[in-house]
Amino acid sequence: MKNLILIFLIFLLPFSCWAQDNLKNDKEKSEMKPSKNDDGEWDLTVIDTQFDYFLSAVAKPVSQYSESYLKTKNTLLVSEWNSYYFSGRYRNVIESSIDYDPKENYGIKFEYKLYQVFAYVNWKYGLRMNGLSGSDTTRY
Repeated sequence: MKNLILIFLIFLLPFSCWAQDNLKNDKEKSEMKPSKNDDGEWDLTVIDTQFDYFLSAVAKPVSQYSESYLKTKNTLLVSEWNSYYFSGRYRNVIESSIDYDPKENYGIKFEYKLYQVFAYVNWKYGLRMNGLSGSDTTRY
């Protein structure tokens, strides 16, 4: 009886080593897209329990930035983020690309929140990004 079970397990071993068939294709790749809320304003949802703490206790207030400054920085940072994503670097941190159109008027709240996502990733994971300003790249 023990030999029969052992033979059965050895027979099933190759099947457990096969690759999964349900891998994502290029069309199903994960992507963060801005969306409008009920008020018609652009919104960005961050699913991380520490992000709200970071915004309220660590991040500089929105009044320290201009919308044009944030738009310029976000354009550079999104490009850098997406290049990391598509090259496969930092897979443990960057799990999706970001769909960002620099020609779109997202508003200062959205631009601020997006910029703080990059600052947060730097703060929490130590991921250095070239587009962040010097004061936003230090770990607290």
